[in-house]
Amino acid sequence: MSGGQEWRGNWAVRLFERVRERGYDSLTAFADARPTASLATLAKELGEDDVAGVQVLRGLLAEAERSKQVTRFVRDVFVRLWSQSVPDGWPAVLDDANRFKVAKALGSWFADTPETHRDRADKASDALLATPPQPGWRPLGPDDELLRTLLPDEEA
Repeated sequence: MSGGQEWRGNWAVRLFERVRERGYDSLTAFADARPTASLATLAKELGEDDVAGVQVLRGLLAEAERSKQVTRFVRDVFVRLWSQSVPDGWPAVLDDANRFKVAKALGSWFADTPETHRDRADKASDALLATPPQPGWRPLGPDDELLRTLLPDEEA
């Protein structure tokens, strides 16, 4: 990133223009086509020098709020962070190194979760740790069956 270039001008307009230039009607549709890509990777695809991952995160949340799909957004962010931190899936053995990877993924996810959904994310994290999934489990999108069980849609 070039020292603040991504924050110059109307970054939200720039972000959505870039999405439309790539043939998508929404940032969500663009991101859905790359369900395990990190937010930084999505940002780089949209503008290597003038789009930041946090802008993609904010844009996705804004769209989720408008479409009443915030729980799906929370699952989506989980998938992206999990793929980044624990790319080989749930570890067979939770030794110190793997415990750190899992904690990093869950902690980052909690930090990126909107306040309205933090309690649910905290309970989902606790459930994952209390009853770990099969070794190698790696959600490939926000509609993963286990994620939907842990974080079912609430929005009407």
